[in-house]
Amino acid sequence: MGERERDILKEIRARAGRGGSGLLRVGIGDDAAILAVRPGEELVVTTDFSLEDVHFRRGWHPPEAVGHKCLARGLSDIAAMGARPVAAFVSLAVPRELTRGRSGMRSWPRSWTDRFYDGLLALAEEWSVPLAGGDLAQAPGGVRARVAADIVLVGAVERGRALLRSGAHAGDALYVTGTLGGAAAELRALVRSPARFRGMTTATAEHPHFFPEPRIGLGRALVRRRLAIAAIDISDGLSVDLQHLCEESGLRAEVEAALLPVGRGATLEDALHGGDDYELLFTADANARVPRSIAGVPVRRVGRMLRRQAGRPRMILLRDGRQTELRAQGWQHF
Repeated sequence: MGERERDILKEIRARAGRGGSGLLRVGIGDDAAILAVRPGEELVVTTDFSLEDVHFRRGWHPPEAVGHKCLARGLSDIAAMGARPVAAFVSLAVPRELTRGRSGMRSWPRSWTDRFYDGLLALAEEWSVPLAGGDLAQAPGGVRARVAADIVLVGAVERGRALLRSGAHAGDALYVTGTLGGAAAELRALVRSPARFRGMTTATAEHPHFFPEPRIGLGRALVRRRLAIAAIDISDGLSVDLQHLCEESGLRAEVEAALLPVGRGATLEDALHGGDDYELLFTADANARVPRSIAGVPVRRVGRMLRRQAGRPRMILLRDGRQTELRAQGWQHF
């Protein structure tokens, strides 16, 4: 281990593990973290990649935003299960030049790596989730080396109460949180003029592409108040993630275009297929009284779940009095 690596890890250890739910017994500094589970709870675990030139571009996205979004991706999965975050683990591979700088010294510019952790740890502090471990490595490839970050989130939920994609029933009402398409609209603006977004280092809800807000409080409220039956987070686009929900539940869905909460500057196509919104899509009993706002986040009914019928499309879009097939056109890696 080189001196620079030791310095980076020393600072991360000093900053990580603050706050949290009290379930982290041993964090960074040993061979493995130790988590204590409360009686009557189950652990939920998720992992996700953030890859340079796939999920972000170094020349377009400030490192604080990359770190924020890396953690937000995992937190959003935890929110969709109705769980509370317990601990985070991040493995980061970066080109050597991105570690240059002096951590904690104001007279030296902070490195890309330091600023990545600034963004990640700021969001971790907001949701009281300690950074319990991970790994740091030099990315291979020389001048062509690319950043790769792998986030692992551990959450806890009351035993048998986790929200699953497979839990929906025919007749359920279909709901979404927040607004849709805003992240896609902002990405379009970024592509047109990257210079407009330089220097953006502080998380703000006004920039959903750079700083998405995981719906942890809302997801927990859905479980606590027994409102939701099934759920999924909208990270790949409403059409793609609704298809996942339909497939896992063995159902089809009907979406009303006029009911979709289209975000600022976004189009209906953005709301349907844009992705990167990190809102929650969930179902509830048709007779349930679902509030218009939960945990301070707007909630909107946008459709319903139906029984599968041979020869009928998996998803239907109702628009201007007509029915058309809603095809999954959001983000797909392959």
